[in-house]
Amino acid sequence: MRIRLLAFAGLRELLGASERELALPQGARVRDAWAALAQRYPALDDLRASTRLARNGRITTFDDSLANGDELALLPPVGGG
Repeated sequence: MRIRLLAFAGLRELLGASERELALPQGARVRDAWAALAQRYPALDDLRASTRLARNGRITTFDDSLANGDELALLPPVGGG
């Protein structure tokens, strides 16, 4: 299956693009997408605890399932006060 990845701010810079396509096996979960990305971009692993994820526009967890054509957004931490 194929999913579309969206990356913002520093995550976009780390991946070298704001959008990527990722091929995953059927039955993959969000954590599998993250692992595939971290294998290509090892620095990503350091950001796992502070990165939020959204699947098709809704906040998701690493345990959620993915389906062909899903959009997975990598959301960096937001600062402010």
